[in-house]
Amino acid sequence: MTLHIPTTEAQACAVVKSVLDSGVPLSIGGGGTRAGLGRPTQTQSTLSSAGLTGITLYEPAEMVIAARAGTPLAEVERILAERGQMLPFEPMDHRALLGTEGEPTIGAVAAGNISGPRRINAGAARDSLIGIRLVNGRGEAIKSGGRVMKNVTGLDLVKLVAGSYGTLGFLTEVTFRVLPKPERILTLVWRGLSDETAVALLCTALGSPYEPFAAAHLPAGIGAEQPRTLLRLENFSDSIDYRSRELVALLAAHGTPERIEGEASVELWRDVRDARVFAGTDEAVWRLSVAPTDGPKATAAIAALVPGARWFYDWGGGLVRLAVPAGADAAADAIRAAIRPLGGHATLVRAPAAIRASVPVFEPLPEPLMRVTAGIKTSFDPAGIFEPGRMYAGI
Repeated sequence: MTLHIPTTEAQACAVVKSVLDSGVPLSIGGGGTRAGLGRPTQTQSTLSSAGLTGITLYEPAEMVIAARAGTPLAEVERILAERGQMLPFEPMDHRALLGTEGEPTIGAVAAGNISGPRRINAGAARDSLIGIRLVNGRGEAIKSGGRVMKNVTGLDLVKLVAGSYGTLGFLTEVTFRVLPKPERILTLVWRGLSDETAVALLCTALGSPYEPFAAAHLPAGIGAEQPRTLLRLENFSDSIDYRSRELVALLAAHGTPERIEGEASVELWRDVRDARVFAGTDEAVWRLSVAPTDGPKATAAIAALVPGARWFYDWGGGLVRLAVPAGADAAADAIRAAIRPLGGHATLVRAPAAIRASVPVFEPLPEPLMRVTAGIKTSFDPAGIFEPGRMYAGI
């Protein structure tokens, strides 16, 4: 395996041009913590962002930060915290779930559109990503977007690249909009609710004017014996006092919730964000996206088809983290058959490489969308050298 670690964008362009001459495809690497996401690729050469580090722009008053793609996420978060700011979308850390080591990078967050529980309120990583620099499959450096959120600066291209898993180009720099850190965080916890009742509670709360920033339900056996239904409130302390009081009154039919603050609250939401309850097992892990009210319908249908399935809900029920006993196909057909009538889609997040090679990892696309996807790939990477087959076989 050949490892290329450029320290400048120009060097990255030179690497890509040399690969074009040799015809050797490239894997894209950073901190290595998410290497198991997507389909396994057959490459003998890796282009790593590990040599592209450092903050290139930080203007706290404008609430914008830019960093080279290989900059550790922890460094970005530390610098923001020193000025009382944060990334709005609470990016998931996959290390516990995937059993990987190393340091997550800010470029991988953009490339994978990695988000967490705050997405239900603050949007995904792509919604805060306002600028990129990348090297395309011709070895050309491209800049899109900038320091402000305006369509005329190329925002649509920025959003296209977010979530492309390195298949469209090699990111060298990313720019994010940031937000102030909240003065206080409070988690309300109801215990003993069924999936259906809990999701109804979460949807009522999210539809109210009291602005929960995160909403999750953990069924019995997911980190505790009793089911737990979670709502997280953030902002100024006086605002939280008022909103929590009104939410408790609105949801009085479900009983009086427990209140959790401080480190206990932080750890609870890290467990949700990182799906830690599934860490260290040999189960296949899926990520299901459905309409929030359809979450319990999806899991009930899957449970009838897949013995031993376990799950919990985030994003008010719209995101289901599902673990199933690992098998030859990781129950892919049963899972997709169960959620297809609901209009949802399923992504295989963790499974052995042999399963990820034989099962569609991402939701299969209708033929018209597959043609569009292939066309976009060709426009960015005509020779198909970046992560061939990472998202879809043959692309």
